[in-house]
Amino acid sequence: MTSLPPRTGNPIIRHKFTSDPAAIVYNGTVYLYTGHDESPPGTQGYVMNDWLCFSSEDMIHWKEHPVPLKAKDFAWAKGDAYASQVAHRDGKFYWYAAVTHASFKGGAIGVAVASSPAGPFTDARGSALITNDEATRTIIDPAVFIDDDGQAFLFWGKSKCYYARLKRNMTELDGAPTEISVPGFEEGAHVHKRGEWYYLSYGFEFPEKVAYAMSRSIDGPWEFKGILNELAGNCQTNRPCIIDFKGTSYFIYHNGGLPQGGSHRRSVCIDHLYYNADSTMKRVIMTTEGVLGGTRYDLRGTI
Repeated sequence: MTSLPPRTGNPIIRHKFTSDPAAIVYNGTVYLYTGHDESPPGTQGYVMNDWLCFSSEDMIHWKEHPVPLKAKDFAWAKGDAYASQVAHRDGKFYWYAAVTHASFKGGAIGVAVASSPAGPFTDARGSALITNDEATRTIIDPAVFIDDDGQAFLFWGKSKCYYARLKRNMTELDGAPTEISVPGFEEGAHVHKRGEWYYLSYGFEFPEKVAYAMSRSIDGPWEFKGILNELAGNCQTNRPCIIDFKGTSYFIYHNGGLPQGGSHRRSVCIDHLYYNADSTMKRVIMTTEGVLGGTRYDLRGTI
């Protein structure tokens, strides 16, 4: 484990290109999981072989853990460590990851498991959880959500959004996938809950903004609420991650903000997230200052 220099501005990780953020809060620590863009400067195309893990107790001081998972740790995968998300249940940590399948055309979703949030993770099934012969060829960008009653759900999709229930073992679907109809869905779903409301945030149109919808039920109907985050600088994609940590809400995303950065050399950023009195979310303002050691800003200034 390596301690990184304190970061009070965006992007938060500067020695590597990071993308597709996902995060959990466990035992007073934020664990941030990212993709790892390795496309050489001057080239285009995704080169992604593994995922990275960072942790922080204050959102400023970050530690980098040894690489916890590689695409080819799934023996059935051809490669390509695309977007992913981790969930904690019953003392274990489950990592849902999009990869390219070695046998089926297109993408697939695998699930790995570990006893520690920083890994190492190993394939929990020995086979893909979802492949394109089971539902749709739009197998990309998994997002996992565990509801208050303990029921877990997996979301995914490219151009169309799907979800399905997970069995208690977190390694099998419990029923057929269902399509969710929301405007402009491109990819990168993220689901969270606050009070009685469920929120579905996602990459909207292309180049991607982030939009969101709300529902009183995880099964919908979902009501579109508009744009949450504008186009990220120097980057055509975005993927939202929303967490609450020590009484503050955070919006985690990526842009192309580092030198020689871009759509295939992305960087994770963090800004504050705020809610309106009616439980809708305020539009996130992307900043270079980031979270500033806990100083909170909205459109009116410091609060």
